[in-house]
Amino acid sequence: MPLKENDFVELDYTGSFKEGGEIFDTTDEKVAKEQKLRGEKYGSVIICLGKGHLLRGLEQKLIGKELGKHKIELTAEEAFGKKNAKLITLIPTQNFTKNQIRPEPGLPVNIDGTVGVVRSVTGGRTIVDFNHPLAGKDVIYDVDMKKLISDPKEKVIALFQILTGKEGEVTLEAGEATITVKEEVPAQVTEPLAKEIAESAGIKKVIFKKA
Repeated sequence: MPLKENDFVELDYTGSFKEGGEIFDTTDEKVAKEQKLRGEKYGSVIICLGKGHLLRGLEQKLIGKELGKHKIELTAEEAFGKKNAKLITLIPTQNFTKNQIRPEPGLPVNIDGTVGVVRSVTGGRTIVDFNHPLAGKDVIYDVDMKKLISDPKEKVIALFQILTGKEGEVTLEAGEATITVKEEVPAQVTEPLAKEIAESAGIKKVIFKKA
């Protein structure tokens, strides 16, 4: 049965550059270790198609596919975007040195909340690239869509992890989910978060409770 937008699916994936075949992302811990990739957690993930939990270009190409293994090719524009020359900026080197930063090629920097990478340092000038590190690359994803998720509790757990990067204990009763967390979540965060989880999971209400 073809997958639809808003379907929840459990999947594994490995992303590689079309040119050269270098792997840059994977859910497979063994592959990650072989490629010396850095990551905190590996294993199958549950996403809601069309919500941008993965690359939007990738999700759009998974919609309409059957469960199973698929090879998805994405152009640079569909993946991480084309290189934008306007995002390559010349910054006086003294702006770094006065803050005790020694710029050198490859150094990640944060300028006014925007992350970039130093591309070159020549005399008193430093060139910083604020494009996504993978911009301009055509990529290939090998995706194994294992199963559809229909259980509302599993959906709530998956959404909470995807949207916050944290884990919480979930109970579900009469269409209302209670998520117990170790740290209190600010009210300005819980309201939109609870609304999004409830709507996507198809339940009435989400409540946050501190353990």
